[in-house]
Amino acid sequence: MKQPIQYAIAVICGAIALQSVYTAYFGVWEPTLHRPIILALGMIAATLSFPLFGWTQVGPPAKRILGAALDFVLIAVILLAVYQFVAISDELENGFFSIPPSAHFIALIALLAMLELTRRVFGLPLFLVGLASLGYVLFGDTLPGIFRHAGYDLGTAMEDIWYTTSGVFGLPMAILLNLVFMFIVFGAILEGTGAGASIMRFAIAATGRLRGGPAHAAIVASALFGTMSGSVIANVVGTGTLTIPMIKKRGFSPKFAGGVEAAASTGGQITPPVMGVAAFMMAEFTGVPYLYLIVAALVPAAFYYASLFLSVSLEARRLGIEPIPQAERVQLNRQDYLHSLMFIAPICAIIFVLVIGRSPVFAGFIATITAVVSAFLNPEFRAQPSKLIKAFVTAGKSCVSVLVAIATLGLVIGAMDLTGLGIRFAQLISGIAGDQLFLSLVLTMLACLILGMGMPTVPAYIIVVLVLGPAIAKLGVSTVAAHLFVFYYGVLSAITPPVALAAFSAAPIAKSNPMATAATAVRLAIIAFIIPFFFIYNPQLLIIPQATGGAFEPLVFAWALVRMGLAMWLMTTALSGYDRAALNKRDRLIRVLPAIALLSVWPQVQIAGVAIALAFVVARFFTNLKVMHSNQFD
Repeated sequence: MKQPIQYAIAVICGAIALQSVYTAYFGVWEPTLHRPIILALGMIAATLSFPLFGWTQVGPPAKRILGAALDFVLIAVILLAVYQFVAISDELENGFFSIPPSAHFIALIALLAMLELTRRVFGLPLFLVGLASLGYVLFGDTLPGIFRHAGYDLGTAMEDIWYTTSGVFGLPMAILLNLVFMFIVFGAILEGTGAGASIMRFAIAATGRLRGGPAHAAIVASALFGTMSGSVIANVVGTGTLTIPMIKKRGFSPKFAGGVEAAASTGGQITPPVMGVAAFMMAEFTGVPYLYLIVAALVPAAFYYASLFLSVSLEARRLGIEPIPQAERVQLNRQDYLHSLMFIAPICAIIFVLVIGRSPVFAGFIATITAVVSAFLNPEFRAQPSKLIKAFVTAGKSCVSVLVAIATLGLVIGAMDLTGLGIRFAQLISGIAGDQLFLSLVLTMLACLILGMGMPTVPAYIIVVLVLGPAIAKLGVSTVAAHLFVFYYGVLSAITPPVALAAFSAAPIAKSNPMATAATAVRLAIIAFIIPFFFIYNPQLLIIPQATGGAFEPLVFAWALVRMGLAMWLMTTALSGYDRAALNKRDRLIRVLPAIALLSVWPQVQIAGVAIALAFVVARFFTNLKVMHSNQFD
């Protein structure tokens, strides 16, 4: 039973991946056919990949039979509901359609089946969000206060959520099928053809001279791997299985090794150009060109990784870890530089196609073709070109997982559109914070961290922006800054306790306590929790006019860079408890205070903060000179 099932999954997933390449070049199908057909195929693949009671494996016959029967009923219900949707597709075009009560009931059962698949694939968080949204539509008229709505019967709810293109089959699914799938395929091709191994080798070689060694390599590799992966967990597993044991071997603690990998992999999702494929969703939601968005995200991402580099360096100094001896460092050869083209050429292809004005999906198509051609530089791939088929199947499986999440998000969006939940939430925040931007941002940050817990990057971003975007937009913040703000905290929920998926994925590899690993990751990534506030109040950091509210001002930009750079150094050393030597509690507090001043909105306080920070820099410089002078006479 197992082998035929695996073949069926491979065929369906491979077909889903191949159709994304086809549509990227030839254009999409009719939406009322394309979306339901791919959804049906994806749900079949998801059901077979995550069977109830594990009936595709060895087990008690009665349990396997029951699991298989229930799963086939689940598939049949979804297929029937999809058929009902396709049957009225012509009526959907003109907005006049009549749906019998039985079809409403079928749609409800299909939505519940879809939620069950969401539970199997992603666990409880997203499942509960979807279930709560469905329950809110049907029973929200019984709630008290601001969250009570007028009430909707089953027919109205199902027609809005299932039988239109504004719910399950709405905009997020359109973006997913028409654009995001192409980049998921692109990432799988890069990884499957050996580009990931090339990235890791270059990262290890580039950081061999640094004290942090493999810990710095994990940061570099995760940033680059993030351009391929749309998943924090995939990033952790893809790079962590190699880097975490190496980090521990160099003398770092297990929780630090896991925390570095979790924080670095989380950062991969905010790093241009792909940004966990959420950048494409953001471009559609904001109406800002994708190329502009990745420019806006560049400086914040650079600060984040700079702070991680600094944290690792300080920890290495504190532990007395020296750089890897020359004889043990990875030495790059001609073949390594040739292999680097497997990664560099496709990324350059994306940038070139975007610069000449073509669409992001066409850029993904050209990059994928470039990746396939470049793969033949790898002798291992030339010996086994069948790896390309495996890469397409892997890509299809990733597409199916994201499809399940997006279908559930379609349910959430339909529920929010129907009930006005997002506006109600915005009113709640406005009622608590009034016209205080800072308090509104703090409340929004906390809500983002809670709503994003346990979810992949794309669902986390979509949910938080739908629920919380209107609250920030009311305060006069630019659309780009508002979306990046909620995106950052939606991503950072991956390392925030108590769920902290990235940390919990890294902890078993590091053989460390998951909560201790999560706490370490948060400490290492603390600058990432500050950066969104900083670019809200200093929009010049985002560079593009859609975020700055006018022309780019180099002097204002430079002043913000100086302040953020100094604040990052002071905050990181204070939290690490180490600079050139160990810092006591008083020294750490003295560093935190000017760091806060540097981040303030008052010019006089900013200047005072810069002056104090520069005093620290000068003192550090003379301390280094004194140490060097002493060493010469020892």
